[in-house]
Amino acid sequence: MNNRIGVVGIVIEDSQQVDKINDILHVHAGVIAGRMGIPHPNGRDVNVISIVVDGTTDDIGSLTGKLGVLNGVSVKSALSKKTY
Repeated sequence: MNNRIGVVGIVIEDSQQVDKINDILHVHAGVIAGRMGIPHPNGRDVNVISIVVDGTTDDIGSLTGKLGVLNGVSVKSALSKKTY
């Protein structure tokens, strides 16, 4: 297999994008091993989602690419160098 394991961090500053984000995550559910969402306290309108991924670099890149073009959404990923 050519799968990699990693983490994708998503920072959401535009809450109107949440439905689009959830739709994208649903489409790519096959590469998502786990998900944790944290609304930021103290009245800041920022939310953070961290996702553990297990998939090919193409599949993970498709996920992060679709998220990255959304306004008010920042995405970063870190993947294992080793393939599984």
